[in-house]
Amino acid sequence: MSSWFASIPSPGPEWQQIPIDIFGLHWRIQTYAIMILIGIVVAALWTSRRLTKRGAEPGVILDIMLWAVVLGIIGARLYHVFTHPSDYFYPGANLLNVFAIWEGGNAIFGSLIGGAVGIWIACRISGLRFWSVADALAPALLLAQAIGRLGNYFNQELFGLPTNLPWGLQIDAGNKAIPVGLPADTLFQPLFLYEIIWNVIGVVVIVFLERKFRLQWGKTLAVYLIWYGLGRSYLESIRIDPSEFSFLGIPSNVWAAFLAVVLGIVIFIVQSRRHPGLEPSVYRPGREWVRPDAEVDSDDTDSDDEDFVDGDGEPTASAGAKATSPSRG
Repeated sequence: MSSWFASIPSPGPEWQQIPIDIFGLHWRIQTYAIMILIGIVVAALWTSRRLTKRGAEPGVILDIMLWAVVLGIIGARLYHVFTHPSDYFYPGANLLNVFAIWEGGNAIFGSLIGGAVGIWIACRISGLRFWSVADALAPALLLAQAIGRLGNYFNQELFGLPTNLPWGLQIDAGNKAIPVGLPADTLFQPLFLYEIIWNVIGVVVIVFLERKFRLQWGKTLAVYLIWYGLGRSYLESIRIDPSEFSFLGIPSNVWAAFLAVVLGIVIFIVQSRRHPGLEPSVYRPGREWVRPDAEVDSDDTDSDDEDFVDGDGEPTASAGAKATSPSRG
């Protein structure tokens, strides 16, 4: 294998937790959790800006993220546990480890499913269109995933097959994901780094295509699914600890990536046919949010109405035009 002098070192165990003292209390925060949190904050801020530019109520992203994050975390953990059962269910196993999300082991596809359900629920409550929120989130989600992958680096997880490449990743010999029998100085494909690069490029591609072709009605989300699914299908195929379930010799996570690509293509085609135009609003009809500064005082309304009535009490042509103008929405 390649010399360790031409490789990527992995952080030691001391980097997996950050000690914090608050009011005399000593806490140890998982670096993995911090990276995930940073990604969530970045995604929330960018998504909020994208939504408010299209007329959404400022701050409504907090209601959406509350549902999306909670259900996304639950979905991520459940998907990982179900696809790696031998890591949690064996004689003498501590079943409480099923809930130890701070130790790593959160599947992105489970997170996408759970998060999508959370967004749908939040949109039903807030009156926002699901597709509008999904489109606003798409590039921000990809950027958040890139940031979150740094947590995998600190946890020494998400690495690929042995490699002789000069950017091979060093992994501690005691890592349980390493197959038995490999030399102690074996280097591995840095899948976390590959995904970071792929995701950052994807952010640029998605934003470019969205602006050039004015993608709406879920079509920005479709591009995200296609882009991420393509990259993830390859990375999962060279992962050293794939999911335990497979079909036709292909790991379930690779099938999930293929499904993401197919789903993205279907969404793009169906939504293009159903909605050839632009969205009238990010809100569903009748649920629109009106800016406070757009409200008109009753006295001003009365004076405006007087301007549109002639001496005989009949509305003028201007008043008729105003009355027949289409309502918002």
